[in-house]
Amino acid sequence: MALNDAFYATWAPRAQALLRIVAAYLFLSHGTSKLFGMPHVAMFDKLQVFSLIGTAGIIELVGGVLLLIGLFTRPAAFVLCGEMAFAYFIGHANQGFVLVPMLNRGELAVLYCFVFLFFAAAGAGAWSVDTVRTRRPAMA
Repeated sequence: MALNDAFYATWAPRAQALLRIVAAYLFLSHGTSKLFGMPHVAMFDKLQVFSLIGTAGIIELVGGVLLLIGLFTRPAAFVLCGEMAFAYFIGHANQGFVLVPMLNRGELAVLYCFVFLFFAAAGAGAWSVDTVRTRRPAMA
């Protein structure tokens, strides 16, 4: 099989969808952990839903589901990108070394932020509700 433009044109949207699905699934677990205790993280045991972290959990749950199924991908990803930027600057940057996320344990927030920025710009990829919604019916 030759790696030509046709190969990349076929597989790039599928790889993009796979990245979206995996990132959304992993991100969704942050929301379920905060709101439902699954998976259990002791830090969230007495979490108030209407606190800053509780609100983040709601955004992560709703945004994660939307991203997972690929519905309203661009606006959902844009909101999640913003949430992760806030998470970095509120939760990690104040621990010093703002420009070195490895030292303030903010790598994951930065990575999620830019992955979501990518989806806000590029869309959902091949396997998504957005793709089905925007597909035009064939003319008979």
